[in-house]
Amino acid sequence: MSSSIPSGATNGNTEKAPHVLIAGGGLAGLFLGNLLEKAGISYTIYERTAQIKPLGAIMCLSPNILPAFEQLGLYEELMSFSKISRLNTFYTDKLKLVGKAEATNSEQIGYDRILLARPPLYDMLFGKIPAHKIHLSKKLVSHEQDQMGVRVYFEDGTVAEGDILVGADGAHSGVRESLYKTLEKQGLLPKIDSANAKKGYISLVGTTDSLNPAEYPSMNYTEAENSFIIGDGDTPYTWVTFTVPDNKICWCVIVQLEEASAEEKHALTSAWETQDNQKALDKIRHFKTTYGTLGDLFDATPTERVSKVYFEDKLYQTWNHDRTVLIGDAAHKLLPSTGAGAVNALQDAVILANCLYDIQPHTFTNAKDALNEYKAQRFKAVAEQYPKSYMSARLQYGHTLWERILRYVIFNWLPNSVIGAQLVKDSAYRPQANFLPQAPKRGTIDVLPQKASRHIQKEEETRRANTAGL
Repeated sequence: MSSSIPSGATNGNTEKAPHVLIAGGGLAGLFLGNLLEKAGISYTIYERTAQIKPLGAIMCLSPNILPAFEQLGLYEELMSFSKISRLNTFYTDKLKLVGKAEATNSEQIGYDRILLARPPLYDMLFGKIPAHKIHLSKKLVSHEQDQMGVRVYFEDGTVAEGDILVGADGAHSGVRESLYKTLEKQGLLPKIDSANAKKGYISLVGTTDSLNPAEYPSMNYTEAENSFIIGDGDTPYTWVTFTVPDNKICWCVIVQLEEASAEEKHALTSAWETQDNQKALDKIRHFKTTYGTLGDLFDATPTERVSKVYFEDKLYQTWNHDRTVLIGDAAHKLLPSTGAGAVNALQDAVILANCLYDIQPHTFTNAKDALNEYKAQRFKAVAEQYPKSYMSARLQYGHTLWERILRYVIFNWLPNSVIGAQLVKDSAYRPQANFLPQAPKRGTIDVLPQKASRHIQKEEETRRANTAGL
């Protein structure tokens, strides 16, 4: 089949590494591209929009992924636009202290959790991708795959061919939709995968312009100031503020849909037009923050940096089939209460890159085995995050009586030693790229071992055999 986009497909049995098509130029796709660039694996990224425009909201990266940034030589640059996050403070809507929660223990763990606005991270990752390896305005319509390769059809009429297709195209993945449609016709799709994701919360998010440190003294703090303000029993709202570099504040207003009125649900779930945007923000301008009112922050935030985001949770069972594989939100949607969504997407990219590196020689069978191995290594690790993110969301954003009691117990009865022990346990899983020098050990905790590279083991065996034969 001819293609209007030059194909790098190897097709068939070859010692050459497969050519990888990555659908999605978001966080997961760009990170995978950076990893494949270092691994020497051929790839092309296809982004459906005319430009990569990340949400202007806050994100959190934990010690579970920072060693991989260090391997890629990106850690110092990452830290230049991030702030260390060691403490979360919770208030009532009257700014009465509810409690505080330590977010990290850097001496034992070796890394701090960090907070940052999304745009500079995307800019950094995008900037490391050679220009000819990323194509914009390429919306995937469908794809086909067989023993010889995979073909992707785009809305503009063009076609791309390769050996592996990676769906890194987010919660509303076109790759997943195309794959599941085919599997459903063949009777191979579990019923749970065709069910809609659960929408428990909806959020308005934004990042201010640079603010005057004289008016906002916390801008001068080296660590991020994180405030969670939980509305009283008459409102389903929780609002959160984080300070980030460049004297900016990221804000997030979360609504618990099960506690919202019919009017609030209708307003928040309607189309996200400019007038709806302003109407929703005007209704909550008077809410108090530690910096004044939310209205003060809204006024300092350009309209184009305000987004509406659904907080969904769903763990799909089908992550791969033949030459197609899903990563990030395309495979699993976690509530963002623990920051696990972004971290797990990046961890997916690391493990998938390792498995792609091990496809030697490139055959249809070896390609399928590699994608099966990726899921085998990642599914359990992701599944374990679900109850944690659910409970954390209840703790941070919940307004039911049970959730208010939970907050009181956690902040007033649970010993800090228990919380610290859980932080250490949660930080032990930190996968790295097998094909790059390992990041230096930080902290005192024992890191969970990861599966060794078959490719590297084979090369080492060959080297030892050649040395012995001399």
